[in-house]
Amino acid sequence: MTELPTSLPPDDAPRRLRPRTVDELTAQNVAAIQQLESAALSHGGRMDALADKVASFAGSALFLGLHVVWFAFWIVVNVSPGIGHFDPYPFTFLTLVVSLEAIFLSSFILISQKRAALVSERRNQLDLQINLLTEQENTQMLTVLGAIADKLGVTVTAEPSAEVLAQATRPDKLVEQIDRAQRTTDASPP
Repeated sequence: MTELPTSLPPDDAPRRLRPRTVDELTAQNVAAIQQLESAALSHGGRMDALADKVASFAGSALFLGLHVVWFAFWIVVNVSPGIGHFDPYPFTFLTLVVSLEAIFLSSFILISQKRAALVSERRNQLDLQINLLTEQENTQMLTVLGAIADKLGVTVTAEPSAEVLAQATRPDKLVEQIDRAQRTTDASPP
């Protein structure tokens, strides 16, 4: 199983400047994500790189076009009168070659998809962690804003949901709610 790196390469903080504009900030964020993606993709071995190249080529229009030309040529040569037929109808040898090609292509594609799934899972974990941190920061900000309003004597006519939002989110409870809702949806007839 291909393992993916768990962190970015060492930070080049001394060379980086603090962003002065939103464009500079987003450019730094994009560069960091590209660095993560490059690190994840370069971590595979030669077989992974070969599988990615084969899968990429197999998904191209050139691949389709070459196969159309190849099959047409094969069939024309083997059904045309006056030409020595090396694989007469029903094209048994062509069937063998195409079957072998399908076996190898599907293996390469599965290897490539497995690696893509690992990168995607890693990206999902990163997204989840960032979302949880953001939620925790927002909860803290609501608490601090409430304390500031109390200190300044500002009356906040907030809905009861503001108090609820100030409570910490518990991911384990959210998962239970999602599972319960999914079971309910699965159990109900269409």
